[in-house]
Amino acid sequence: MNLNPKLFDADVEQAPIRQGFGEGLVIAGRADERVVAMCCDLTESTKMDAFAREFPNRFFEMGIMEQSAASVASGMAAMGKVPFVSSYAMFSPGRNWEQIRTTICYNNRPVKIAGSHSGVSVGPDGGTHQAVEDITLTRVIPRMVVITPCDSIEARKATLAMAKTNSPTYIRLAREKTPIITTEDTPFEIGKAQEFFRAENPKVGIIACGSLVYNTLMAAKELETEGVGAVVLNMGTIKPLDRATVIALAKECGAIVTVEEHQIAGGMGSAVAEVLASEHPTRMAFVGVHDKFGQSGTPEELLKHYGMDKDAIIQAVKSLL
Repeated sequence: MNLNPKLFDADVEQAPIRQGFGEGLVIAGRADERVVAMCCDLTESTKMDAFAREFPNRFFEMGIMEQSAASVASGMAAMGKVPFVSSYAMFSPGRNWEQIRTTICYNNRPVKIAGSHSGVSVGPDGGTHQAVEDITLTRVIPRMVVITPCDSIEARKATLAMAKTNSPTYIRLAREKTPIITTEDTPFEIGKAQEFFRAENPKVGIIACGSLVYNTLMAAKELETEGVGAVVLNMGTIKPLDRATVIALAKECGAIVTVEEHQIAGGMGSAVAEVLASEHPTRMAFVGVHDKFGQSGTPEELLKHYGMDKDAIIQAVKSLL
């Protein structure tokens, strides 16, 4: 998969996933003058500031009005624009869910929604700002595409791909710096999962998304040294889910663990379980947030507390097997 050769090194490069979104948005804007952007008083935080500087006449500061932004974006899309809307994920799609559902998806407008600062790794911002329900909120809406890039490079590729589609799309972005897993040569395609790790004689398939793909790879590497072989899939698109790859992995390994920085209920793991329940019933375990709100703390403390760090993933695999 042409992954970063320094992936398993202590000095692996790091960058915020949201940074890749900002870079991709500028490139998309250069390629297509129909691309416009709007933000809800968080331009620098969501990394829309570079687009705003380069295309001031195509950037709109909406203020703290996520509901209005969604409706305005729908109108712009109806007039032929390709609108990108960004805010914290807790507020978009959290606060403006009904507008996203009715004005964007019901009308099938190709609005691109960027939910930044997702998951508990937002850290000290606390439970009110930690979106761990946004995958559920977006994937349940008809016509919505849901993307969760694993690093900044994949986020840039995903943003460019989104700009070329004619579908309402949600992209989930993390705040903190995360290790660079992929390279410019790593393939990315909306709706396709990628195999990032394979040990000999795998006993378990681990499907991960977003910022926790790195922890999953570290867990798989350690499990390999203990004689437990694993295959790791990067589920960069949650909707549409790569059903064929999920089913093939379940048939090969006979056990599946899903890993996400999100509520277990309705998230990526639920999407995988829905497919396997109907196509190939398989033993499963779910790593994520178990019906709790977030709280203040460092990202590392919170990931450990909620059972989403490397050791928790290893324990989930061993318990399942």
